[in-house]
Amino acid sequence: MAGPLSHAVSRVARLHRIAAGKVLKGVGLYPGQEFVMMHLWEAGPVRQSELIKSVDLDPSTVTKMLQRLEQAGHVRRRPDPADRRAVLVEASHASCGLLTQVERAWGELERHTLAGLDEDERTELLRLLAKVEANLCTETADCPERRAARG
Repeated sequence: MAGPLSHAVSRVARLHRIAAGKVLKGVGLYPGQEFVMMHLWEAGPVRQSELIKSVDLDPSTVTKMLQRLEQAGHVRRRPDPADRRAVLVEASHASCGLLTQVERAWGELERHTLAGLDEDERTELLRLLAKVEANLCTETADCPERRAARG
């Protein structure tokens, strides 16, 4: 078979997304929502347009995520006082407990993902994946850091 490594990476990525979905379901989130929440917890209130850029997802996907997160009481959206056409998004006070749950879920996912690998293997895997990521960034010119530098 041509491209056995690419096929393996694709399978691993797919299985990791499925496993992430399972652990996140336990905290009431869908995959990807944790990245939105992590950004909001870290950055505080941000314009929705900036949030879309920072999480690097399709605007309609982020809008749908925010609707679900708002319905669940995790985020609040309001007009930006500096520009009433813009919308500010912020993590709700109620979502603060969710941060610990998300960190715990990601820890569980990490333990499950790396089970059977010793510390040296984990370090080497991380190093190799960083190199693969750099290669793909160069090939696709589609890395957030590159877009930020160009924008």
